[in-house]
Amino acid sequence: MKVQLDNYTIDVNVLYGVRKKLYLQMDSMGHITVKAPNDTSDEVIRQAVKQHEKEIVSRLQTIAKAQAAAPKTREYEDEGRFLHLGKYYSLHELIETEGLTEEELRLNLRKFYFASCKKVVAERIKLYQEKLKVRPKSIDIVESATKWGSCSSSKKLTFNYRLAMAPVEVIDYVIIHELCHLTHMNHDRSFWRLVGSIMPDYKDKEAYLARYGQAMTL
Repeated sequence: MKVQLDNYTIDVNVLYGVRKKLYLQMDSMGHITVKAPNDTSDEVIRQAVKQHEKEIVSRLQTIAKAQAAAPKTREYEDEGRFLHLGKYYSLHELIETEGLTEEELRLNLRKFYFASCKKVVAERIKLYQEKLKVRPKSIDIVESATKWGSCSSSKKLTFNYRLAMAPVEVIDYVIIHELCHLTHMNHDRSFWRLVGSIMPDYKDKEAYLARYGQAMTL
């Protein structure tokens, strides 16, 4: 479900069940989950989310500022240094650079990361969806300022193209995280137990994203 808050259009994962009250959860990565009684209308859920608009927008802005804190000046030339799968490379090692303007180099590098992310996710997700015995409805590579990945209530997964800058084991963590949402749409103990059963050191991967995520940018 999508809800408009201020200048943000946010995805809300809704988990229906036998309960008397509606609960809202938001994790450190900006994922919002609503636990609602069966037969709760979409409008009631949207209003419940909007009641927490100030807190949610503040958290999203904090996450966005952290992402934006990375240096914006990039050297789009042969010896410019860019992350790919956890290691730094000169620009000419990643894409063709001869005879191209700075804008063309930037656009081609972005295309490179999108293609790389799509390839790595497609390869790695096969392994973990078999282990977890789940299958997403669709998988898309997107651009996001606040999320590394997401799972909608309709079982559609999205992954941030900037993950192509992270080590493969960190990409694996984000894949596992979102695949586990196909079984548990919230972030309760059962969800984290499932994540830990596949990747016991997942907290190390979270720490990597928190520490180095700001550098994973164009």
